Amino acid sequence: MTLLRRWAALVVALLATGALVATAPADDERAGSALAQALDGRQLRIMAPAAPGGGWDQTSREMQGALRDLVGRSEVYNVAGAGGTIGLSQFVRLKGDPSQLMTTGLIMIGAVETNDSPYTLAETVPLVRLTTDYQVVVAAAKSPLKDMKAVADAMRKDLPAVSISGGSAGGVEQILAGLTAKAVGVDPAKVSYVAHSGGGEALTTLLSGRSTIGISGVSEIMPQIKAGQVRALAVSSPKRLPELPDVPTLRETGLDVELQNWRGVVAPKGITPEQERALEQVLLDMTRTKEWKAALADRGWGDATLAGPEFEEFIRSEQDRVAQVLKEIGLGRS
Repeated sequence: MTLLRRWAALVVALLATGALVATAPADDERAGSALAQALDGRQLRIMAPAAPGGGWDQTSREMQGALRDLVGRSEVYNVAGAGGTIGLSQFVRLKGDPSQLMTTGLIMIGAVETNDSPYTLAETVPLVRLTTDYQVVVAAAKSPLKDMKAVADAMRKDLPAVSISGGSAGGVEQILAGLTAKAVGVDPAKVSYVAHSGGGEALTTLLSGRSTIGISGVSEIMPQIKAGQVRALAVSSPKRLPELPDVPTLRETGLDVELQNWRGVVAPKGITPEQERALEQVLLDMTRTKEWKAALADRGWGDATLAGPEFEEFIRSEQDRVAQVLKEIGLGRS
């Protein structure tokens, strides 16, 4: 009987343990529950503070797809203009609303400086940095400029005649244009830069012949490179990119320039610490989904996941760094 009682006790213990294992919520279930509590029945909305088709728009829509199994339906909407600062000025008014997210990045930090914006990312709650993306210098397929040596020679000969199309004023494309001019040995403040609110508009300017060369994020311009509409001359990465193995880096062309863009997500000020943690966790969970990993591979984005205080400190350091770079190339605040 003693042996039987021992076996019975063991079976009961095992069943109890099994029940505990079966009913214990998984990490993603706990995160989903915390987010549902934080949202309180509201649908998640993601602002892309730029026109459709650009990097922020692409990032927001890839997030929407990768978040579907975690949060259900979400909405992406666009607020274009002034390097994201128009969107930022609207976003800061959503104080205390945890259902609102905004995609942001290096371009917005530069635009805040050059547009003398009354708002900065200090008026938001940084959640997660997501990706990095390098820039590529391109020329129209019919352009006589076949490489960066030809571009550098043209800039030295007549800088104003070499117009450069890209994104918003003060954004990563204009920063790269200024750094390239500085490396060539000409005055970066005199670069003829044609700013646009979206990548599609900048491409139209280049293809129409209204600009000499263009600068764009690799992920944004890759379809046109593959289609033969534009010729990639150089990339801003430290080494050649797998998706453009035949395109040299700017350093390989003799220009000591390297620059990478980054993108991340912020929430409005005024949300509670619990809401902040729930949003941060679901975004971290998103970065581990197969949908997000596929988006990184398809877009050629680098995984730059960073969250919490480390991301907040990164933004502060970026604000200081970008302000200094813009000042050096004649674009900073006086």
